[in-house]
Amino acid sequence: MTRPQQMLVFDLGGVKLALCVPEVQRVVRVVEVTPLPQAPGVVSGVIDVHGLVVPVFDLRLRLGLPARAVQLSDQMIIASTATRTVALLADAVDGIVEIAEEKVTPAGEILPGLASVEGVARTGEGMIFVHDLDTLLSIDEESSLSAAIDTMGSHDPRGA
Repeated sequence: MTRPQQMLVFDLGGVKLALCVPEVQRVVRVVEVTPLPQAPGVVSGVIDVHGLVVPVFDLRLRLGLPARAVQLSDQMIIASTATRTVALLADAVDGIVEIAEEKVTPAGEILPGLASVEGVARTGEGMIFVHDLDTLLSIDEESSLSAAIDTMGSHDPRGA
């Protein structure tokens, strides 16, 4: 029997998504996002997190959900990938749940072509899409994001 994994579950347009807890640094209230010209479409812009320029991802675009304006009640999940710190927009953060590995079906069997979804967990409350942050961007998108951030140089993303 496998050990359950702790997952942070959040809501995006009525869809439940999850990240493995070790990837998550913290959850914060939404802040103003500075646009980042020439960034991939899934990147809304950047924020400043203690002096670090952090790209903000709107997973609605990646998942094909309808776009919506950011609301004051929204939250941002600050998380770590293998290469950078990122912020994910979320309508709400539901909390931490334990999901047994055997309850997660590999996403390729259900959602072929959606690389950032690692698996789908079936729970008593419905399906939860487990994300792999390291596959959120393609290689070209990652290069494009790095170049866009590099062109900011030492500019303060708050515009100050």
